[in-house]
Amino acid sequence: MKGFVCALMSSILMPLPAAAQESFRIELGRDGETIADMRPVFLKFESRPMPDISPAEVARRYQQLFQSSDEPAVRIDALNRLTNIRDRTGQDMGFSPEEEERVYGELLSSYEAILGKGSFGGRLDELLYQMAKAHAFTGQAEQSIDRLKQLVGLYPQSPLVPEARFRIAESDFSAGQFAEAESGYRALINSGNAGALKAKAQYMLGWSQFKQGAPAWARAGRTFLSVLDEFLPDAQSLQNPQTSAVDTIDDTFRALALMAARNEGPDTLVAWLEADTPRHWAYLLFDRLADLYAVKGDYEASVSANQRFVRYHPDHPKNPAFMAQIAAVWEQAGKPDKVRAAKADYVAMFGAPPSYQALSEPDQARWRSFSRRLADFHYTQGTLALAQNDEAVGQGAFSAAATYYESLASRTESAGQILRLAGDARLQAGAYLGALSDYQEAAYQSDNYPEAVDAGWAALVLLRDGLEGDRRTAEFRPDLATVSAELDRFNRSFPDDSRLPGLTADLASRWFASGNPESALNYAGQTVTNSYASALERYAAWLVIAKVRQSQGEYALAERAWTQILQVMPEQDKNDSESNAKRQLATVIYRQGEAAAERGDVTGAVEHFTRIEAVLPGSEIAVKGRFDAANSLLKAGQWALAIEQLRLFRTRFSDHELATGISDKLVHAYVASDQPVLAANELLSAASTAAEPWPLQLKAAELFHIAGDQGNRDRLYRSHLKTNPSAVDAGQHVQLQTMRHRLVKSGDGAGDLRSAMVASELASPWHSDESLAWSARAALVLGARDAATFASIPLSQPLADSLDRKQRALESARARFLEVEQLGGEAVRSETLFRRAELYRVLAQDLMTSSVPLDLNELEAMQYQMLLEEEAFPFEEKAIALHSDNHRRLANHGYDAWIGKSLGVLAELNPGRYSRSVRWMTRKDHKPSSGGPG
Repeated sequence: MKGFVCALMSSILMPLPAAAQESFRIELGRDGETIADMRPVFLKFESRPMPDISPAEVARRYQQLFQSSDEPAVRIDALNRLTNIRDRTGQDMGFSPEEEERVYGELLSSYEAILGKGSFGGRLDELLYQMAKAHAFTGQAEQSIDRLKQLVGLYPQSPLVPEARFRIAESDFSAGQFAEAESGYRALINSGNAGALKAKAQYMLGWSQFKQGAPAWARAGRTFLSVLDEFLPDAQSLQNPQTSAVDTIDDTFRALALMAARNEGPDTLVAWLEADTPRHWAYLLFDRLADLYAVKGDYEASVSANQRFVRYHPDHPKNPAFMAQIAAVWEQAGKPDKVRAAKADYVAMFGAPPSYQALSEPDQARWRSFSRRLADFHYTQGTLALAQNDEAVGQGAFSAAATYYESLASRTESAGQILRLAGDARLQAGAYLGALSDYQEAAYQSDNYPEAVDAGWAALVLLRDGLEGDRRTAEFRPDLATVSAELDRFNRSFPDDSRLPGLTADLASRWFASGNPESALNYAGQTVTNSYASALERYAAWLVIAKVRQSQGEYALAERAWTQILQVMPEQDKNDSESNAKRQLATVIYRQGEAAAERGDVTGAVEHFTRIEAVLPGSEIAVKGRFDAANSLLKAGQWALAIEQLRLFRTRFSDHELATGISDKLVHAYVASDQPVLAANELLSAASTAAEPWPLQLKAAELFHIAGDQGNRDRLYRSHLKTNPSAVDAGQHVQLQTMRHRLVKSGDGAGDLRSAMVASELASPWHSDESLAWSARAALVLGARDAATFASIPLSQPLADSLDRKQRALESARARFLEVEQLGGEAVRSETLFRRAELYRVLAQDLMTSSVPLDLNELEAMQYQMLLEEEAFPFEEKAIALHSDNHRRLANHGYDAWIGKSLGVLAELNPGRYSRSVRWMTRKDHKPSSGGPG
């Protein structure tokens, strides 16, 4: 009812256009019998000034007119005027609500009568509106909506249309016809003249879309966003919203959160929001969604909503509240692990200095509280894990604790204490560089920290432990200079600390071990002069002094120093330290022997090396001294004395590992002293116990060869070849061929050895000039042997049998000569061509001179002889062809004996062409072969 009245007031009291105020006309009926039946004519009325009268007086007169008139049109017009005055001025028109409802009920018949006549002196849109209102007052909702629809259809430009559209849409919404309601509200909004109803229409449009279900929620989301844009146009409106709009705004947020929760959650909100420019109120929407999830007990979704906003707007000033709210949600859910994780995220997000400084003071206090709680928790967890030997978990926990402590230190007043805790955590985590930095800052850069001396000592001990042992890692590798600088710093700040001498003594030993005798003597001197130094610390310092003398090469002085140390050594240390001191004494004696050997003083070196045994009898260094005494003699070339010492060493220390090299040294000494047979026998003796004897035995064979002892050499060669060795490299191949060659020269089993030599050379991928020459000569000998066998086979009857044997012998010889060519190349080709040609010539000759079967008559014998000549002819032609090939070599290779022999044969076979008296000319750079003519 209130809405109707407000809309009506705004439309009726709207100022009229200027033209309407100046003049207007109405039609009166010309033919009607009564005024109601008359058709309008045009009468012109001029505008006149409005009388000066108060609204209350005007309302009183219209009320009096309404009560006294019996004309429906007059009564309706008077009521309209009263309503307009009330809406415009806010003054009571004289009717109570009950009277107004009764009045409108009585006027319904008047409205119907006027509409039935089709003529009305006032505005028909107002009449339809009043009829709709009257129907509404009397409970006739359907008729009221029909009149409003009639108003919209007939008078679309009427100022009453916006409220009519709104009422129609409201009716559809109430009836559950949400699609129709959506259309109505949208038509009102799009009309451009919704006025004050626009915000309400947008709000109800959103609800109409929402009520249509999930398919329409995308539209509903956009609509509700526009509602919020309308009610919250700027940031200031968030602080002071309109009181009348608070419920609408809250309900809009609720609707959006409900739709998002039933869809994709925060991603749905992001999809809606990203379509337009950023909204300053967007964080409230995510907050409402997170609250909705939390109330429903869906804590995971609530956290996700908070996180999604932070990702959506990473620089928003409300992000600290969202991150803190995540921790609160998990706490509400009873999830302590996730509470800690949320606090960790909060600390990480705002830990950088610019981010921390941007926080408000309460947020900074929350950050410090979260950091300290997280640090203490992880420290405790690390302690528990290490107690259970779970090193990986423990170190991880301590590392996390240290990170929180370090970030917190500069933001608290107890920086020294926090940094000391951080250092302890880093130490337990194995992050020694971080621990060192924390300790140093706590000791030297934290004001008024009462335990600074302990923090400084912790840094010093950590550096010392980092020199070696468990504290030394790939990342943490402090050197002595760093430790010494830290010690000097500590000494300047805390000179009266009683723990200093132990560390200075330790550094003295370390500096000496690192090769810096000056620093070693410096810290050793600090130790012996410190009044807090214990007897053991002083003794350690004197040890360093002795070692420095030793390291400087003053071995005689060092020998006397170690002798003195043995005399002054504390009784409680003698069990272990005395033997060590004796070893050092033996060492400096040994060094004196080395120095003498380097100077070339062999006699002095041997004397020092051999007297070590008196200090530490049976010790390793004494054995080594004996060994080096022999080596010194060897290096000096004193072979007889060296051999004596080596044999003595092997006799006395046969089980010592150094004895394994004595045989090699004896072989060297024997060879160097020109005793190859003794060296070979020494090698054979060593080979008798070796896992792989043949390398030693072959070396012995070579020595026998050098000594001219062919018997022992060939015995070893034959034994080795019987094992059918195969070469694995070029060296071994040449070695095996050399054995075969030497055995061939010795004349023992030459035939088989030649065959093996040729086969091995042909099969091997490795060759040398010598192995090829040896193998070619062996193949040539074998070929000549086969050729002789071939020539010795007579062709007798039956001819087929003897010819088959002879041809097989020919093929064997021919194959050997081809092997000779393969191995010897051009150097032997003239000879092989000649020998191959001769095989065919001999075969042809033997065929033609073979016997004729005795049972043939003279004619048959002549025919048989002709057949033999025909058979022999191809072989003779082959022989001529091969000798001719040899002849043709003259052009490129010059004359040699075998070419000369081929020419001699050709002269016999083809005298017309080759039997000439010639003098062979050779190239200027070619020497005639010894086999050629003079």
